[in-house]
Amino acid sequence: MFAFAAPPVGAFTGVGKSRINSYAFERSSEVNADGPQGLNNILSADDPLANSKASLEKIRERLVKVELSVSAYDTAWVAMVPSARFPRTPFFPECVDWIIDNQHSDGSWAPTHHKLSFTTNTQRKHSFTKDALSSTLACVLALRRWNVGEEYVKKGLSFIGSNFSSINEQQLSPVGFNIIFPGMINYALEMGLDLPLSECDIDAMFSKRELELRREAEENSVGSKAYLAFVAEGLCGMQDWQEVMSYQRKNGSLFNSPSTTAAALCHIRDDKSLNYLSSILQKFGCSVPTTYPLEIHTHLSMVDKLERLGVSLHFTHDIRRILDRVYRCWVESDEEIYSNVATCAMAFRILRMHGYDVSSDALSPFADARHFKNTVQGHIRDLNAVIELYKASQAQISPEEPVLKKLNSWVTHFLEEELDNNAINSLDFSQEVDYILRFPFYANVERLEHKRNIEHCNLDNMQMLKTSFVCSMNSNDILELAVAAFSSSQLIYRKELQYLESWVKESKLDQLGFSRQKETYCYLSAAATLFSSELSSARLCLAKGGVLTTFTDDFFDGGGSSEELANLIKLVEKWHGIHENEFCSENVKTIFFAIQNTGVELAAKASLFQKRDITNHIIKIWLAMMNSMMKEADSLKNNTVPTIDEYMTHAIPSFALGPVILPSLYFVGPKLSEDIIASSEYYNLFELVSKLGRLLNDIQGFERDKAEGKLNYLSLLVLHGNGSFSEEDARRDAWSVIESTRAELLGLVLQSKGSIVPRACKEVFWKVSKVLHLFYRNNDGFTSPKEMVGAVNAVVHEPLKVSHLSLSKA
Repeated sequence: MFAFAAPPVGAFTGVGKSRINSYAFERSSEVNADGPQGLNNILSADDPLANSKASLEKIRERLVKVELSVSAYDTAWVAMVPSARFPRTPFFPECVDWIIDNQHSDGSWAPTHHKLSFTTNTQRKHSFTKDALSSTLACVLALRRWNVGEEYVKKGLSFIGSNFSSINEQQLSPVGFNIIFPGMINYALEMGLDLPLSECDIDAMFSKRELELRREAEENSVGSKAYLAFVAEGLCGMQDWQEVMSYQRKNGSLFNSPSTTAAALCHIRDDKSLNYLSSILQKFGCSVPTTYPLEIHTHLSMVDKLERLGVSLHFTHDIRRILDRVYRCWVESDEEIYSNVATCAMAFRILRMHGYDVSSDALSPFADARHFKNTVQGHIRDLNAVIELYKASQAQISPEEPVLKKLNSWVTHFLEEELDNNAINSLDFSQEVDYILRFPFYANVERLEHKRNIEHCNLDNMQMLKTSFVCSMNSNDILELAVAAFSSSQLIYRKELQYLESWVKESKLDQLGFSRQKETYCYLSAAATLFSSELSSARLCLAKGGVLTTFTDDFFDGGGSSEELANLIKLVEKWHGIHENEFCSENVKTIFFAIQNTGVELAAKASLFQKRDITNHIIKIWLAMMNSMMKEADSLKNNTVPTIDEYMTHAIPSFALGPVILPSLYFVGPKLSEDIIASSEYYNLFELVSKLGRLLNDIQGFERDKAEGKLNYLSLLVLHGNGSFSEEDARRDAWSVIESTRAELLGLVLQSKGSIVPRACKEVFWKVSKVLHLFYRNNDGFTSPKEMVGAVNAVVHEPLKVSHLSLSKA
């Protein structure tokens, strides 16, 4: 038995050329041609993924096609459709043949992918008993309807009798099981089948159906009516089939469900529905999947999985081709996207995050919880759909996107309630919901997310509708690639961190007693932001910038005298030809030479790729930061109370992201002309991420600053409010500004029209903002000596915990 018994379904057709730059960081090896001393060996070592070319090609081939597992349940219902000319014969006899040819040795027609999961997990086997029973009874009914395969019928009934007693409420239940399975029992009794079930068991199943139908009748909502139409095959003679047909889609199906469509055709003749089923059999041979079409959803899920596991950079062009096709379908209002909540939400999020022009108005039908409940997915409280809506709601690119704000409000509340009430039966789902609520995508740095997703990867890809199903590739291929890539990068990260620590000592920065020693945190920011192995120069540039600005910030924040601060600024202004007698202290000398030597090194390396000298830009960056720090130091010394605007004018550059982000952009890959550096777009990106960092810092450092007598954004709001603005009001205001600033930043990063800053460079600003949200998630994580240690260890030191995944056996 094979999981995919039919020929694979081809990828959906046709899309125009992508209008965006590549999402991935594409780099020239020239950037690392002159790496730091001591790193050459590790950076020039053979990439372990180079030996995985066969695996890469295998995954790449599967990216262009969609495979869906066969549904015995749905195939059985298609087999029951009668011929129009000869009602006592099947319209699709090939499906009857498939049923006879595909009974398992235990007498069941349980989905084949169950067998793969059950071989190593007995508990998991019992959790799918309802699914196996439902599929088996449907096949038994199909054979009895045409009076064929009596021996198969007997074996199927024997399986049902042997396993029925083991079902319970804790098991995974196919959608509509309490309506459909009792309905099939009723059909079986009408056919004269001798069911191996006690009268008590049968009555109990009928009672469950009556109870559920009573609840649906009492609710009598749009969603309830759609749900009852979806499970119409279980309603026996209680259903109005003309009303069911009102849900017919353009492709002729009912809810893209072969079983619902086939059940309707057992009562009503409809050529469009027959053509729908015929088209599926033309693709799949003698059997059908449980839902079709599913190409767009499956392709998007593939892209999402590659990104979540950190290996999408290997498939940049493949992903672009897929998303070009999806975007064409989006523009054409393809029913496959818009008729499925999860698909629509996922398409919106992924397309938007890749720079495609998609409007949040497409999600307006789900912006209100009541409207969501009017869909089948909403009515059955489909957690996967809600999770996708939650993720989509965070992709705001403008402060004014009311649809996403409204959507985010109710889905967040919904997920929190589900978690608090222990209403999520699946441990995987429960952990996923807890994780996404604690780490929204704007506060979740990629390398930490990759590690978590690798360690929690669901290998079987199993999903549940009226029966369980799997789609497309074996996740084991991707997971093995992800494990190799992550483990390989950790080797590089450890070498780079060792180099950074030795550089701090060689620069004598560790001898500055007034400052925080934060090189590990600075390196975490770099590795989590620029995780790709070949971005070593950019990572080290960013990490060094973080270390140097930390020492400089502490120097201006009480570590140095006014004379020393002025002296340091003068030296940076002069930059060249500095004499020994120009230093007023050893501390100034240490800090200046650390800054100058690093600047000279970076300028020399950058010139190899940028083909121009960036020294003046580096000096300008440092002076902008230092002059603002000096202004703040003078203001504190003189007890000056600035306005909010005056405060932010200097607080943004003094947050010290200039020397951290801006030089590193020269090593990301694209060439940056002086026109780009001088552009308003470039400045706005820097200003927005710095503003985010400053406000996050001021919120989490408010109590500390207040105790030290320092003014920040919150205290100034209270002070200038003249008693009308409380501290809590100030916090709410700051969070509101952060939310709008974050949306504005993401919008600028994703904007393609009129943009001159390369996408790869713009991505760095966004990724740094995610690091800032992580650091300031609970408190001032950068200042805390322990807050981020776990994150450093997870990214750099601790190996992946994947032994439980049994990669070699999956």
